[in-house]
Amino acid sequence: MSNIGSLSDGWYTVSNAEELLSPALIVYPDRIEQNIRTMISIAGDVKRLRPHVKTHKMAEIIRLQMSLGISRFKCATVSEVEMVAGCGADDILLACQPVGPDIGRFFNLRQVFPKIKISCLADTPKIIHQLSLEAVKRSISAHVWLDINCGMNRTGVTPGDYAANLFRMINSLPMLDAEGLHVYDGHIHESGPVQRAKICEEAFAPVSQLAGDLRKEGNRSLKIIAGGTPTFPVHARREGVELSPGTTLLWDHGYGSRFSDMDFLHAAVLITRVISKPAQGLLCLDLGHKAVASEMPQPRVIFPGLVNYEITGHNEEHMVVRTTDSSRFTVGDMLYGIPHHICPTVDRYDSAYVARNGKVAEEWKVAARRRKITI
Repeated sequence: MSNIGSLSDGWYTVSNAEELLSPALIVYPDRIEQNIRTMISIAGDVKRLRPHVKTHKMAEIIRLQMSLGISRFKCATVSEVEMVAGCGADDILLACQPVGPDIGRFFNLRQVFPKIKISCLADTPKIIHQLSLEAVKRSISAHVWLDINCGMNRTGVTPGDYAANLFRMINSLPMLDAEGLHVYDGHIHESGPVQRAKICEEAFAPVSQLAGDLRKEGNRSLKIIAGGTPTFPVHARREGVELSPGTTLLWDHGYGSRFSDMDFLHAAVLITRVISKPAQGLLCLDLGHKAVASEMPQPRVIFPGLVNYEITGHNEEHMVVRTTDSSRFTVGDMLYGIPHHICPTVDRYDSAYVARNGKVAEEWKVAARRRKITI
């Protein structure tokens, strides 16, 4: 059973909640701005930041970051890159090795936005050669980062001789510019900051060695993009790396409950309504798999206004909650919830309500949830 009544300070409530459709997502720009300022403070220099877009996928949040001096961004999809480019950012990384038609889409972006530095990752000789061939064909150079696997075992190559040879290959092929090393350590999420930092340092040591060796060969401009959100404070203490936090912008209960050393604010909540009371002690909510990220174990959403509860069922359109507090609610009543995992939760919605001064008065499109915008 969960009991988080102590979180019920009410910052998330809006005065016109009865006008809002449910289920829905609400974002809070004042809290997002405070999170951005905290990111800048941790980084020490706004120029070190390359925040990830995948958490929010909203142009308005990109513009808010740009208004505070952030000009470089990291994206997971071609659509995210197009959205960020449309905002006028200076430098955008497609943090995914393009394959199939996405190679052509990557170069289409370079053609449509010629004044913006748009780069991509690669970790495979086949793709590196294909990028070079397409670059020559179109007479457009391609900026390429070598993707490094520092222990997550999802993408990239292990730092060492093979990785060095791939970097040299990027440098040697026509129309390719080797930017540097991309190092994502998303497997490091220990809650204790000391242990997290220790593991992060151990994982980064071979990367540092690789970078040093390549620089000795003459690659003095080689850059490194390191980490995500959990290791953001660790890499921030490291000189000469760019930092790519993403979840920090909206925060969620998963990271908020795990990383007490990171002082970020929840800046997005869900609203849901009771649609049935099927038995004593049960509330059925309109917050199914289609409304909140469902890849995590329960609880997938935390209800600050509800005490002594457990989620007993979760289906496409429904979430069933057992609570000793059920008598307080009638069908049609609304609850606010903080998702455990915000990134795929945002992706469930075409738009988000925007709350200012305790009231929703506008909506922001989750523009880059689309797999294709125009390119």
